[in-house]
Amino acid sequence: MVKQKEHTQETTTEEQTLLVGYVRKSNAGGAIKVSINSSAFEQCSTYVTADGESYVPLVISIGALERVLSGERAVTTISQFQD
Repeated sequence: MVKQKEHTQETTTEEQTLLVGYVRKSNAGGAIKVSINSSAFEQCSTYVTADGESYVPLVISIGALERVLSGERAVTTISQFQD
């Protein structure tokens, strides 16, 4: 009996991201420390709300942050999706 391999092709959309900084748990464990690279932050795109305030949209993976909080990982990244 000959087994046939089934080939499936998945289409994945890889989004470009800009590494902006890192998140880690404080040594005492009671806080999250956020470190932002200032030159990377300057390269980030912004958006303006209806009241005229300007914001920089950043992303942290929830799963990766949970692993940092549980002590499974030391740090995780903060990024911005790029167009």
